[in-house]
Amino acid sequence: MFPWNLFPFNKDMKNSMQQMKPDEIDNYVQSMLGKLLPGNMSGMMNPQEMFSGFQQSSTQTPSRSSGPLNSTSFETHDFVFVRIPMKQEDWLKQLRLYHTSNQLIIEHIPEYDDKHTITLPAIVKKKGASGNYKDGTLEIKIPKNIDMQFSEIDVTEIY
Repeated sequence: MFPWNLFPFNKDMKNSMQQMKPDEIDNYVQSMLGKLLPGNMSGMMNPQEMFSGFQQSSTQTPSRSSGPLNSTSFETHDFVFVRIPMKQEDWLKQLRLYHTSNQLIIEHIPEYDDKHTITLPAIVKKKGASGNYKDGTLEIKIPKNIDMQFSEIDVTEIY
């Protein structure tokens, strides 16, 4: 049989829970979850903290370049997006875009001799990229490449 008398809920617990205020209950639950969950999951307890990582910042996803273009790059499940604010619409005529598997190269803006390289947040495919200009922003959309080729690395101990 299960030893029910060792179960933490008893009559005293019921009375103390009924007398607690909602704020006290919330603090109690937060402290218990804080003890149970590791530190890197603490944002899961408070929705405001959890979604703070998704705001436009320079940390994880989306990343901003420090150059004069002020580009923003981020990834979704299927695509990598790079957004570049265009100060002048005639930049589109002189602009040249290239990409490798992990970089986007932008030439001829703002000056003809300028060249900018943006590191992409994920590996992308060779074909299928497209660009759209709307409301002063150039958005480049590149399909992600799922690279499932893993190579094991042998680690040996040196005496």
